[in-house]
Amino acid sequence: MAYDKFNILKSTAIPLPIENVDTDQIIPARFLKATERKGFGDNLFRDWRYNTDGTPKTDFVLNNPRYSGKILVGGKNFGSGSSREHAAWAIYDYGVRCVVSSFFADIFKNNSLNIGVLPVTVSPEFLAEIYKAIDADPNTELEVNLPDQTITLLATGEKETFAIDGYKKHNMLNGFDDIDYLQAMKNEIRSFATQMVH
Repeated sequence: MAYDKFNILKSTAIPLPIENVDTDQIIPARFLKATERKGFGDNLFRDWRYNTDGTPKTDFVLNNPRYSGKILVGGKNFGSGSSREHAAWAIYDYGVRCVVSSFFADIFKNNSLNIGVLPVTVSPEFLAEIYKAIDADPNTELEVNLPDQTITLLATGEKETFAIDGYKKHNMLNGFDDIDYLQAMKNEIRSFATQMVH
């Protein structure tokens, strides 16, 4: 299996109310040498998280013990910039399974779906409500229900539906990447190939 199956995620959330977060901010270019998906979480938002001497910047949200969880709530136009897959890898490797925003860059969105990070697009109004709730109480939980395609602010019961491509939804529910999807169909492929020969 390529990654953990995604079904229903209930978690506190990390607020990052910054617009136009690009992939170079998510994972700076100097950390792109590796080809495996491991170890990138340590350098997620590296230049925002750490000073040049390696000490943590106390004012950055990932260094604030009040905020934690498997959901990152980002500002509008999250994941813009270059097409590096490593940005999604870093988010997954850090332990985040879902990113919520009012708008995602397409390439980042697809890269995330390919490796098991669910990008959930909500209205700007609902995004503002989520930030308000987390600000009032960092223990506020969100529930992301992939089968029903809903996201709920559990404190208030406010809910929105989100869109996802059917193929990507199937893969997320099963923990498949594109290769796993084909592997799961190998018997059908084999039987089709046999029929074509005869």
